[in-house]
Amino acid sequence: MSPPARGTQAPEVKKHELPVSKDGNLVVGLCDGETSMEVKGVKAGESLTRAQAQHVSGALMEEWLRKNPNAHWDAVPLVAQAPAPGSTTPRTQQPRTPAPSKGTVREGGVTPESGGAEVKKQQAVPIQDGHTYGAFSDRDEAIWAASTEQFVDEGHRVFHDAQAIGGTVGISCDMCHPDASNTHPETYPKYQVQLGRVALLRDMINWCIENPVRGRPLADGDPRMRAMEAYIYAKRKGVKLEYGKK
Repeated sequence: MSPPARGTQAPEVKKHELPVSKDGNLVVGLCDGETSMEVKGVKAGESLTRAQAQHVSGALMEEWLRKNPNAHWDAVPLVAQAPAPGSTTPRTQQPRTPAPSKGTVREGGVTPESGGAEVKKQQAVPIQDGHTYGAFSDRDEAIWAASTEQFVDEGHRVFHDAQAIGGTVGISCDMCHPDASNTHPETYPKYQVQLGRVALLRDMINWCIENPVRGRPLADGDPRMRAMEAYIYAKRKGVKLEYGKK
């Protein structure tokens, strides 16, 4: 058997080794792989309430900021920027002339006015009018937009729900990254110190799931992983892609 090509071997996954409480209390670690906090009154193996978890996350972040006074940390998430006056709209975003009807559109299908609710009901039904890269209609675009928003909304739900991502201590992603702040998906792939290797966004999501959240890593194809990636990318819409940036 030939050895795996260079770069295809599964890298060693580091783990944030947390100190052990002499009183058997729960110890929660931050995703930097260094900062941790003993939660008095909560024993190891128990889960925090959302209020407790939010308090612990805030305390850990305060400690991290104290240790890294010069580190850049976004106070609020950036939002998409409107095109500058006079800028040129990419060809792929220019208005298109609706494709002529082919006379095969099923009556009662999703329309631009019907929104995402109807799309969800008809996920298994062939409702698209046009082709993948060719002619397509306003209705097609409405379906695509609604489907994408549903995907992003699901990512928002998972991102804010400790149980949904398999957490065991009550910590959810939003507690350290409200509105997906400081996730910076536009900078991946990049070398991530905690992991000791080049990482994709999903690698860091799993790092956080395994460490602060105390869950099990999600498979690449796990719907929760895919939805969270969609949500995180959506929150950075309009931000320049700059892979490798620290």
